[in-house]
Amino acid sequence: MWQEVGVALCLVLVLEGILPFLAPRRWRETVLQLARLPDRHLRLIGLACMLLGTAALYWLH
Repeated sequence: MWQEVGVALCLVLVLEGILPFLAPRRWRETVLQLARLPDRHLRLIGLACMLLGTAALYWLH
């Protein structure tokens, strides 16, 4: 089980690194825009990402 968690974390790092590698300037601008959003909006974005990820995992299995 812990090996699967490690693999999942490694994949997250790979996916998180794609945009800064391919388009660093645009990625930086996007992060700065996200930093200006109110906490409520960031929480909603986080919730939407978690729900989408959960739904995708359910669909794949």
